[in-house]
Amino acid sequence: MPLPVPVPPEGVDPAWLPPAAFRAVGSRRTLIRGSGPLVETVHGEVDDACRRFGGRVVRDASDDGPYDLVLGLGADGPELLGEEGFTSAREGGTTTVTASGGRGLLYGLFHVVRLGEAAFTGGPSRRTHHPALALRMLDHWDNVAVHPVMGQVERGYAGGSLFWRDGRARGDLDRVRAYGRLLAACGINAISVNNVNVHATEARLLTDRVGEVAAVAEALRPYGVRTHLSVSFAAPVLLGGLSTADPLDGAVRSWWAEATRRVYEAIPDFGGYVVKADSEGQPGPFAYGRSHAEGANLLAAALEPFGGTVHWRAFVYDHRQDWRDRTTDRARAAYDHFVPLDGEFAANAVLQVKHGPMDFQVREPVSPLIGAVPRTRLAVELQATQEYTGQQRHVCWLGPMWSEVLRFRHEDGTSVGESARGGLVAVANVGDDPFWTGHPLAQANLYTFGRLAWQPDAEPRAVLDEWISLSFPDAPTRLADGLHAVLDGSWRTYEKYTAPLGVGFMVQPGHHYGPSVDGYEYSPWGTYHFADRDGIGVDRSVASGTGFAGQYGTPWAGRYESPDTCPDELLLFFHHVPYGHVLKSGKTVIQHIYDTHFEGVEEVEEALSVWALLAGLVDPARHGRVAERYEEQLRSAREWRDQVNSYFFRKSGVPDGRGRLIH
Repeated sequence: MPLPVPVPPEGVDPAWLPPAAFRAVGSRRTLIRGSGPLVETVHGEVDDACRRFGGRVVRDASDDGPYDLVLGLGADGPELLGEEGFTSAREGGTTTVTASGGRGLLYGLFHVVRLGEAAFTGGPSRRTHHPALALRMLDHWDNVAVHPVMGQVERGYAGGSLFWRDGRARGDLDRVRAYGRLLAACGINAISVNNVNVHATEARLLTDRVGEVAAVAEALRPYGVRTHLSVSFAAPVLLGGLSTADPLDGAVRSWWAEATRRVYEAIPDFGGYVVKADSEGQPGPFAYGRSHAEGANLLAAALEPFGGTVHWRAFVYDHRQDWRDRTTDRARAAYDHFVPLDGEFAANAVLQVKHGPMDFQVREPVSPLIGAVPRTRLAVELQATQEYTGQQRHVCWLGPMWSEVLRFRHEDGTSVGESARGGLVAVANVGDDPFWTGHPLAQANLYTFGRLAWQPDAEPRAVLDEWISLSFPDAPTRLADGLHAVLDGSWRTYEKYTAPLGVGFMVQPGHHYGPSVDGYEYSPWGTYHFADRDGIGVDRSVASGTGFAGQYGTPWAGRYESPDTCPDELLLFFHHVPYGHVLKSGKTVIQHIYDTHFEGVEEVEEALSVWALLAGLVDPARHGRVAERYEEQLRSAREWRDQVNSYFFRKSGVPDGRGRLIH
């Protein structure tokens, strides 16, 4: 029996899967071959589309057709396709998708949906498709119970949790099923369903409340999405009554083995654990004099009999710094902690590394740790939720940033995308808001993440074209052009009116929204710009600074070491320079700060005008939500401009060379 297509509650936006996106598939005669749960999902999708658009779906027919589309499992498919790959072919007027596994067939169907009419036109062709990365995962920072400080979703900007309400799993999981469908359509195959900062209620999901996790896993399973769980390293003490969580203690190892066995009894396809340890107050192996490899391997051993994986986050640094101490450098921390442990992690332990050495700032260099642990499985972590990039109140399409990161090449020529043998992970940007992501245009970030995780070297603008054509299937050229106009350069626009030249953390402490140039400058979390009357920036050179630049291989260590060769966009991340330092653009640092902050506001004003002209081409609810958020973005951009320019005018005493009013 075909599995019914999940229908989100009334009023919930269809995102990139509106019914019209299936018109090309639903108006044709389709044959489906094979059996299994995910084949039934494919059958349900095609059957639903055919009922809408007049086509017909046939199952394992003995007749020869003719068929416009054939979707099937095939034993003769190339073995290298694995469970998720597929071949697409067009010959004699028939488009054929063949996969060796159910996930591959599901992804093949969505490939045809993305192509639309183009899938059924043209001459003979044959292509093989398979993901570059086996794991393409979202980490949800959802709290089961509302946290008194962080709320329902930590760093969440789209409402409450999709999974949890009032301290329990939601009773109606139809929207979770619809969410799994959206994820499969862009290639995401795994999620962690609770906060990495594991509070007391979340900890119990591992033991007596694992049935609630199993219900979520069941809702996601028909679309090939495996469920993972964030756990506390101290769980044997918190939940098991032990006096220690020492990873070398026999009783601790036995406790984890038994707890994990019970998880797999409830969720046979469980993916594994996500762990934040010895970081920002979370417990970890340092308390027992053990290494992070020993801590990770404890959980890896418990998961290994079941094929599970532990994702061990490398976000470990001193968050109780003295701002007067210029030798302690947060950027160095992950490399210093984990490079000595290369080769010591179990095969099913994945070291999960943020793409930059700090914390998802609008501009950072690539983390040097990513190219420095060749004997360790590594996952690269991005942040789809826009904690430091406008919190889904500002338009900031992150595809170009992520693409730059994934294409960055290390000393041996390997790209970041190729280094991520343990997968690509993003902090999720989704909640129970009717538009899923709060800002409707932030949906493009989630879709882009999934497609770049499937193919890290994909051209981001082509991915954005896919999102536009799916989300607005009947859009005239003017709408597509308008969406590109407001999205293509939005990351660089945001960078212009916020923190300049690689400086980060000029945000309000705690909630991280809006400008505060000195907000974290004298805090225990680190010091980030060192601005004084003579200059600005952090000296991270080997010659005179913290030595961070030396953590890179060639040619990057040499390029970053000198202000003369350091890329302008990262200059202040690596160097403290005078305000009169001349950039490669020919401008001084101070004039660059003034100019970019004025330009950023002007670009937001222009984007708001472009969006206003699209009013008749977008449904009123969606257009109204975006217009409302653009007004807030413009207000905030002006505030950023005025505060940042005023601050540096007062510090430097240098007036704007163009004579504009600096407040």
